[in-house]
Amino acid sequence: MPVSPTGRSIALLGALALTALVAPAPIVVVGVILVVAGVIVDAWWVRRAPAVSRHASRELVRGVPVPFVAQVESRPAVRVRVRQPQTADLRLTPAEAEGSLIGEIVATARGNHVLDPLVVRSTGPLGLASWTHRLLEPEELTAHADLPGARRLAAAVAAGTFRDPGLRRGPLGLGTDFETVRDYTPDDDIRHLNWRATERTGRAMVNQYREDTERDLWCLVDCGRLLASPVEDRTRLDAALDAVAAVAAVADVVGDRVGAVAFDSEIQRVVRPRRSNASALTRLLDDLQPRVVDSDYQAAFARVGSAKRSLVIVFTDLLDEAAARPLLAAVPVLSRRHAVLVSGTDDPDLTRAVTAAPVGRRDLAEAGVAATILAERDQVRTRLSGAGAVVVDAPVDQLASRCVAAYLRLKATARI
Repeated sequence: MPVSPTGRSIALLGALALTALVAPAPIVVVGVILVVAGVIVDAWWVRRAPAVSRHASRELVRGVPVPFVAQVESRPAVRVRVRQPQTADLRLTPAEAEGSLIGEIVATARGNHVLDPLVVRSTGPLGLASWTHRLLEPEELTAHADLPGARRLAAAVAAGTFRDPGLRRGPLGLGTDFETVRDYTPDDDIRHLNWRATERTGRAMVNQYREDTERDLWCLVDCGRLLASPVEDRTRLDAALDAVAAVAAVADVVGDRVGAVAFDSEIQRVVRPRRSNASALTRLLDDLQPRVVDSDYQAAFARVGSAKRSLVIVFTDLLDEAAARPLLAAVPVLSRRHAVLVSGTDDPDLTRAVTAAPVGRRDLAEAGVAATILAERDQVRTRLSGAGAVVVDAPVDQLASRCVAAYLRLKATARI
């Protein structure tokens, strides 16, 4: 019902009911008539829906808040309260306010989300009745993986400011091939000096390199049950797709081609490698959601097994040896032809369980279970490394940068 009495009118009617015990009935009746008349007047005063406007970006990045503004027409003597209904995947802070609503909206999951109509409650000048209006049409918002963060990483790589302990060769870390020998100029890196040519010619000579490009990258994204579990404020699949965006953005700036295979028990999506593909690839994978099924690594690897030598990055979760058994069986076959990088997020709950001081028997039991799982993860990493794969097992907020660093190290050492 759009119109309703306020707490003030109900309180007045309650007071009149108590007054009826001691006051003459005509006085009480007159009082009730006045209150009812006031409710009718207030309801008539606010019957017209106010003009409203809502401003929010239709393109969001999962987990990144953006400004949200809902403005409501002000009218004399009318109090207005505006509320924006929230969903499990769209959170607003604050969700309601007096007058205009100014806050931030954040998408907690990727994909398409619907922003419901605004709810505006107008209360009349007497404060006895209010009218609730549902205004504006639903709007569709789209939440993407963290492509802006990926582009910041790529810009750092392009500018030479990206730092990783395992990447020691500076400018050569992007992968280079020798091209020619030429005279030294003041802007040249002294590490490129060709001492034999310098001694032979009597003047400083340097090696000139060209960037080693035209490599293919395949991102194999596991969308099965292992990636459905939450880690901090996201699912493991969310973290994996953020890392895919980072690797793709870096591939764009270093001239490599990047594609993807998304799979669970079936192949969900195949995107062929091509240049400048980060934005398109991220959007094509944005609607992926994990399914509670076992993933078929053999089918996914078969899609890239016969391709020319590439870097294959498998985004999955190294939960334990039993869960990783299909991956362990498939990696040795793939690593004969390709460079293989297996990427996953570590579990902060397991780490806390074994590092926090126990306060009871339950904590001791949890620590024992966590230690067993972590030991199995170590065994899986060791076996994958023995099969020829590079393993990245990083905290969720460092997964993207660790994957980029491993990719650049493989280029630097001519593994791809």
